[in-house]
Amino acid sequence: MAKRTYVRTAAVLGAASLALFGCSSSDDSSSSDSSSAASSGSSEAEATVSTDCTPEQATAGATPVTTPLVVGTLLPATGSLAFLGPPEVAGVQLGVDEVNAGGGVLGQPVQLIQGDSGDTTTDTANTTVDRLLAGGADVIVGAASSSVSLKVIDKISSAGVVQFSPANTSDQFVCYPDKGQYFRTAPTDVLQAQALSQLIAEDGAQRVSILALNDPYGTGLASNTVKNLEDAGIASDQIQKIIYDPNAQSFNAEVDDVKNFAPDAVAIVGFEESAKIITRMHEVGIGPSDGTGVYGVDGNMGNALGDSVAAGLLDTMRGTTPLTDVGTAFQDRLKTVDPALVDFNYAGESYDAVIISALAAEQAKSTAGTDIAADINSVTKDGEKCTTYAQCLPLAQAGTDIDYDGVTGTLNFSDAGEPATGSYGNLVFGPDNKLTTDGYIVVGE
Repeated sequence: MAKRTYVRTAAVLGAASLALFGCSSSDDSSSSDSSSAASSGSSEAEATVSTDCTPEQATAGATPVTTPLVVGTLLPATGSLAFLGPPEVAGVQLGVDEVNAGGGVLGQPVQLIQGDSGDTTTDTANTTVDRLLAGGADVIVGAASSSVSLKVIDKISSAGVVQFSPANTSDQFVCYPDKGQYFRTAPTDVLQAQALSQLIAEDGAQRVSILALNDPYGTGLASNTVKNLEDAGIASDQIQKIIYDPNAQSFNAEVDDVKNFAPDAVAIVGFEESAKIITRMHEVGIGPSDGTGVYGVDGNMGNALGDSVAAGLLDTMRGTTPLTDVGTAFQDRLKTVDPALVDFNYAGESYDAVIISALAAEQAKSTAGTDIAADINSVTKDGEKCTTYAQCLPLAQAGTDIDYDGVTGTLNFSDAGEPATGSYGNLVFGPDNKLTTDGYIVVGE
């Protein structure tokens, strides 16, 4: 992969009360480790994933398929990430509705089959994928969890079907042998680590502790953050990395280790268990409201975290999450699908996954999964700019090379089938435990 560099936007935008959560759920591992980043023999160091590769590319078939495009969803209706489901499901439904209103794909309406991904504690995802494949799905949008996607990616890619996640961020997918069938609209945590490290370094931190859950998302983001903090000038012996079991009953030992390290900044890479961690940090006097610089990520930087801890405990906590300014107009369109929506996390990414897939099918003149996969990267870059399905469709039908920029912004997919740049909200909790957005951090090649 190309070397990444930082670019920070100058604008500071208004408040946005968003519940934006993670892209990976905890796996069944119960191991934990605590070490300085300078240690070379730790289990989490061994789990670091290389992103230096030539990603596999799909090869189009010899004969186009012109049956109606079938889109399935593998999104969390149950399990630990069920809170992510409503905006993602609404985003997919809105995308399908607008594709069909704009003329469909190859002149036919797109068919939608909804499915639950569950989480890693059940076999729901495998059961759903079997049903979607039996139903003729050409594209499966999901899963939200990186760990869940890793459970089903081989089955989907081997079937010649596109898997398109709106929320996976683990860097394990960059070089995964997916036959060129896996894509995502969420930027990889290789990029989020840069944004998080930039935020911490710009605040002047010199000694940093990182607490991360033990799963592909947590270990990958933690390892990349260590590297980027070192690149920012923080010495390796001034960085502590602790990998914990997210299913543990208590995190007292890990938090006590952090206190003993005496950092001036603490980054927490976790999910709902982050509430227990922060509560314990406050008990020992190193919580955000106690004056410690505490930072979160997309797995915990949401208003649900504020509802899970005592009033005022999150005051001044900052963090990053994949975020672009999708605007109120798009939110209003989503509410025509689901009037009950109050959060919009990953809705834009879900919507864009549908639009990109439909445009790729039009460009390929085929709805076969392998044909769609062979054209997905192309429709996001290097052609004539267009920003809606209605605007892009006649161009694709005429054989014009198109460059779709979606509601989530400029996409420019890399060969790995993912955005080459990442936009992250710089989120901050106030004394009321509510989030506001204090500008954006953009990182990329």
